[in-house]
Amino acid sequence: MSSGIIIPWVEKYRPKRIEEVVGNPNAKKAFVAWLNKWVRGNPTKKAILLYGPPGTGKTSLVYAASRQYDLELIEANASDVRTSQAIRRRIFRAVTEASLFGKRGKIILLDEVDGISPKEDRGGLQTILELIRETRYPIVLTANNPWDPKLRPLRDLCTLVEFKKIGKRDIIRVLQDICKREGIECNYQVLSALADNARGDLRAAINDLQIISAGKKLVSLEDLEVLGYRAKQLNMFEVVRQVLTARRPETARMVLGMPSLDYEMLMLWLNENILYQYWPSLTAIADGYNMLSRADVFLGRIKRKQYWNLLPYALELMTMGVASAREKPPFKFVKYKFPEKLRMLSRLRERRERMNNILKVIGKATHVSMRKALTEIVPYLKVIAEEKPEMLRRILKSMDISEKYFREVFVGKD
Repeated sequence: MSSGIIIPWVEKYRPKRIEEVVGNPNAKKAFVAWLNKWVRGNPTKKAILLYGPPGTGKTSLVYAASRQYDLELIEANASDVRTSQAIRRRIFRAVTEASLFGKRGKIILLDEVDGISPKEDRGGLQTILELIRETRYPIVLTANNPWDPKLRPLRDLCTLVEFKKIGKRDIIRVLQDICKREGIECNYQVLSALADNARGDLRAAINDLQIISAGKKLVSLEDLEVLGYRAKQLNMFEVVRQVLTARRPETARMVLGMPSLDYEMLMLWLNENILYQYWPSLTAIADGYNMLSRADVFLGRIKRKQYWNLLPYALELMTMGVASAREKPPFKFVKYKFPEKLRMLSRLRERRERMNNILKVIGKATHVSMRKALTEIVPYLKVIAEEKPEMLRRILKSMDISEKYFREVFVGKD
């Protein structure tokens, strides 16, 4: 008798061995090489960061490896378990203690580490770094976009492996296999449409197949209407590439249909990368920046005078306008750069947070506010730092403040 529980097909048909994971052969080879070094006891880096679009097999590869290597899988979603306290409670003991289930060892999986916010989830990233340094077992991290400045310390401790979108043929082959196992008749045109709609996301394609075939043994093209159009949010690298490499303005404009598109962020990314994509055509570079500057003028008026009816013009200038640059060079692959303005703002914000942390400690020790600590105590400490460094060390030690930390924030930046 049926229990009435519907098992998601992405779980039901999750690969059980590494060779069953679809696509990304180079990524799988790099992962296996890293894991084999752990098995031999000499890993070059204790953690590996698997990154790429959703539905490309990152998590499935770790599941398959845990089965194949007889490892106990300890899993947490880093965007849910994000604070220092939560990570310690859920993961920390696991990386230092032996397996309780008679396995050869353990493998730790932290999914979606790019979902951690340094501001809102204070201490989370620092605890993961500590986790990596102290672990006795391999740690696998996954992310959609690993290039956020906040993840830089994490990248330095990890082997980075990129996963790319799954090819259409591979997606269709997996869907055909599932149909065969489920006893469903589904013609090639339907599977092809599902693969197109998924845009390289195998998990989405499997979920869609399960939705349209619920309660059916024969699936037709008409059944696709239940899905509608899947508007996928591309990461900013892909959005910028679509605008700058578009051969027709209408193609560039299509990015405006993506949900939650941050057009101010798009402005910064385009400003940083027009030069690299359009080089060596000075005409194309000039045209691109001219259109971007006009879009910026419109956005300025919108903010100052609340003329929101101007927004469509700004958006078309920064997409269709930039893509319409004359004499664009032939397509070439360019490694886009993260906007320097955002990088600078991030560094300033980080320094400001460090400064506030020190001021809190000084204020508490001297019974004054942070403002008074900054204006009435820190200036004297800076003089002492120059004239009597040994005295500064004693003063800072009494307040449990790192001298290096203090000098970097208040002395070295002068």
